[in-house]
Amino acid sequence: MTDIHFKQPSPAQGNQWLKPYYFTRAIVSILWVAAAFTVGTHIPAVAAGLLVIYPAWDAVANFVDSQRNGGLKRNPTQALNVVVSALTTAAVAFALGMGMNLVLAVFGLWAALSGLFQLATGVRRWKRYGAQWAMILSGAQSALAGVFFIRQASGPGMPGITDIAPYAAFGAFYFLVSALWLTVSDARRRKADLIND
Repeated sequence: MTDIHFKQPSPAQGNQWLKPYYFTRAIVSILWVAAAFTVGTHIPAVAAGLLVIYPAWDAVANFVDSQRNGGLKRNPTQALNVVVSALTTAAVAFALGMGMNLVLAVFGLWAALSGLFQLATGVRRWKRYGAQWAMILSGAQSALAGVFFIRQASGPGMPGITDIAPYAAFGAFYFLVSALWLTVSDARRRKADLIND
């Protein structure tokens, strides 16, 4: 993979990017969850497509975000997330032919790894951009959800897309909280700057 942008943005520039980025990720996840609970529960081909699209979107989103924040070399946790999500996309496509239990196990491994990478990214960005506590919580919860998925996949029941959709819903919630928190933080900073001027 080739880095496109190498310049590290200032905190203000970073926040200007992170706000719409987090809002976009929240909206996409909400739409995915809505599709999973409606069309996905009735049309297996749509459910299969949604299951492949979800990690693929994560790979693309992390790649674009890393480019806007100095490139993959400066964002190793996101670089790893891009690789893991891309591999997961291919693994899910393969697992769909083997059964939903294997699909859930693949999602579990991905959720655990990508959650840890997201947590590490949040910790690394905290000092520079602030308002990363929601991303850190999201990463930790994703890792725990991954362990739960792996255990559930080995059970006797037949999982479906609705078993994965709540995981995506929580992701949407945390991205939305992060976007709103950055918006409020920026508004307070601008107000303080006006008072000081």
